[in-house]
Amino acid sequence: MKWNRLLKSLLKTAVYIMDQTAEQVDRVSDRASELANQARSAMDDATSAISPQQDHTLRNILSFAAGVGIGVGAGMLLAPSTAMLVRAGRVASASRRPPSRSKK
Repeated sequence: MKWNRLLKSLLKTAVYIMDQTAEQVDRVSDRASELANQARSAMDDATSAISPQQDHTLRNILSFAAGVGIGVGAGMLLAPSTAMLVRAGRVASASRRPPSRSKK
């Protein structure tokens, strides 16, 4: 009987200690999360104070348009010849070819 009560008392004590430990771990975890959020907020504030975010959409669009314009201009300047000259050259070379010989 005494052993039964002693064992029961020890088990209750162990459960109580584990419950208290779990609550303390939860509180410490919540506090750590709060501190991490505060630190993250402070870093975001400091970052935005040092170098504020700017919208570069217009600059990006203008840079793209300038690149397209430069590419088209370079293509026109460096093109070997116009389309009409290319077609005329192909027609002339086709008319100079000897007729094909077919074996019967």
